[in-house]
Amino acid sequence: MGQADLSDRAWAEWAIGQVEADANRSADTHLHTFALPPGWGINLYLKDESVHPTGSLKHRLARSLVLYGLCNNWINEGTTLVEASSGSTAVSEAYFARLLDLPFVAVMPASTVREKCELIEFYGGRCHLVEDPTTIYQVAADLAARIEGYYLDQFTYAERATDWRGNNNIAESMFAQLSREPFPIPHWVVVGAGTGGTSATIGRYMRLKKYHTRLCVVDPEGSAFYAGWNNRDNTVTAGGSKIEGIGRPRVEPSFVPSLVDRMIAVPDAASIAAMRWCTHKLDRWVGGSTGTNMWGALQLMAEMKADGIRGSVVTLLCDDGRRYARTYYDDAWVAARGWDLAPYQAILTSFEASGVWPGNAP
Repeated sequence: MGQADLSDRAWAEWAIGQVEADANRSADTHLHTFALPPGWGINLYLKDESVHPTGSLKHRLARSLVLYGLCNNWINEGTTLVEASSGSTAVSEAYFARLLDLPFVAVMPASTVREKCELIEFYGGRCHLVEDPTTIYQVAADLAARIEGYYLDQFTYAERATDWRGNNNIAESMFAQLSREPFPIPHWVVVGAGTGGTSATIGRYMRLKKYHTRLCVVDPEGSAFYAGWNNRDNTVTAGGSKIEGIGRPRVEPSFVPSLVDRMIAVPDAASIAAMRWCTHKLDRWVGGSTGTNMWGALQLMAEMKADGIRGSVVTLLCDDGRRYARTYYDDAWVAARGWDLAPYQAILTSFEASGVWPGNAP
């Protein structure tokens, strides 16, 4: 082994140590209880991924992707990291790039909220915006090749980079935190899919531990995941999601449909209505993808109540809702997109009072 090889190995060991130290500081997150009538016999929990240093669930993914690149010897001292992202993953990757003193470029749709761009720039990254969201994959790959950088490629590597067997991953942490609860093995876990990495991690972990918990993936309008899963066709494409962080115009390679027990398609206006309702109920700002999660979780809880099933449901508080103060929380911005929240707000009000989900509601 030459001197240069030893130097590269020494830098990689230092870098891996930096990433592991971050995990030691921040890997676990809070599990919040959600107030429900005791007579229902159903407990709802939200795992709060917004408390990570970069404010979202994607902090875990970014850490895993960077470690994957380091351990494969694809990332070395001075390597420029490149990612295709709708925002939150890139924010977290920019954080890790700064931690390792590496340049970072995020290729994102031009519609990405300005707050996320500002966070990427705060961590020293650069934003490369494109008008057509479907081109971000190829633009990122071409850019990385041109500058001899490394394309992190979350949509391909998410499910393989994440350690699903344990090591305090999101599934292991979630079930450990439930161990002293009335129903420690939940009836449902509800998550969205952006890359598909989170649903793959949770689904595999539940099978490894022989839990009978079922996995539901909620999917927003404009996403290809629901149609792909429902039709058993991974070649399905769609226009793309307006709920940042989840939903994709194609079925991503990291999405593992065989692990999913059920999918629920959620209208955009329902996601925003549930987001605002959840923020009010928790007194904690949540984002649009958390609203999508909540819409699906509440529907499943109503079904459990109707069937006389007692148990628990767990979902994710994905990111800090303050990132969307000028978008999802702005009435004028929402109205300009033609989203009428009133029918969905009425469903939430009715559900809160009765535990019943209207038969014709999505």
